[in-house]
Amino acid sequence: MWIAGFLAVLGPLVTLHELGHYLVGRMFGVKAEAFSIGFGKELTGWTDSRGTRWKISALPLGGYVQFKGDMDPASIPDRKALDAMPEEERDGSFHHAKLWQRALIVFAGPATNILIAVAIFAAFFALLGKPMAEPVVTGFSENSVAEAAGVEVGDRIVAVDGNPVDDFMQVRDAVALYPGKAMDVVVERDGARQTVPLVTEDYLFTDRYGNEGRIGLLGVMGDQVGYEKVGAVAAVGLAAEANVRLVGSMIEGLRQIIFGERSVQELGGPLKIAKFSGERLSEGWLSFIEFSALISINLAFINLLPIPALDGGHLAFYAAEAVRRKPVGPRGTEIAYRTGIALVVALMVFVTINDVISLPIFG
Repeated sequence: MWIAGFLAVLGPLVTLHELGHYLVGRMFGVKAEAFSIGFGKELTGWTDSRGTRWKISALPLGGYVQFKGDMDPASIPDRKALDAMPEEERDGSFHHAKLWQRALIVFAGPATNILIAVAIFAAFFALLGKPMAEPVVTGFSENSVAEAAGVEVGDRIVAVDGNPVDDFMQVRDAVALYPGKAMDVVVERDGARQTVPLVTEDYLFTDRYGNEGRIGLLGVMGDQVGYEKVGAVAAVGLAAEANVRLVGSMIEGLRQIIFGERSVQELGGPLKIAKFSGERLSEGWLSFIEFSALISINLAFINLLPIPALDGGHLAFYAAEAVRRKPVGPRGTEIAYRTGIALVVALMVFVTINDVISLPIFG
């Protein structure tokens, strides 16, 4: 299940990501020399009439499109070779395309992953409706921090930590990322509003697969979730909002790890993706498709980080080129890309070690 889930998640998402780069490049007349799913040694492939080599490679941890003029699959420019390229050979070269065209080609990959996530969530909202649960307290869990702080049954929660809330989903999202944090909860009682200061519960849970997680809780309960029917346009809007919240959660989680508020062991790599993919696949296709949307938005987020060798790093170079009115110098480009690749490799090694240590065989 791990292998099947991993391939079923990353295979289509990586292919569509790279297809975004390829199609926009082709739209601007840029020649693609290779389109690979996976890295390393080619396992099988064919060459189309345009001269593009389509292939499946041995290491299924990503993919790439290598355009004309790229020094390697990471699209690192070889400035000396590019400057020496005869005028008649520059047609179709990626690095001789206009700056805005190069930026759109690079952005097309992450944009495709964002569109996939929005489409999946929009389909869920259109088919199932918008989940709704009035933020009225109907009960408390054992050792509830909200009850201990003075929240009462019948109170309507209207704001958490300065953020207005309209339903219990928003209450959950407002506290989940902040275990053990002091915050104010504003409730409406008998027509008047009261501010209740409290510290969220630092709750460590273990799911049925043995995966551990740490979240913040208030310890309040509400009515059962209902679903409000929405149209197609509203569903797309709700999906976009859901993805914005997800990205905000990723940024906040990354900030907490950087500043030591969360353990680095919460970072996951390929093995954890495979594990979670298999678990979600075992739960059924709806759960698996939802997980695919989460991975898709994660791929977009990671690729847009301003690290050289990632899409975000290329976009940062293009922004510098736009400001300077000329490309970054060969020496600066080489140092930046070498550093970026080293960071990416180091992060991959680190999260893979994290993944291995977290496997059930290690307890």
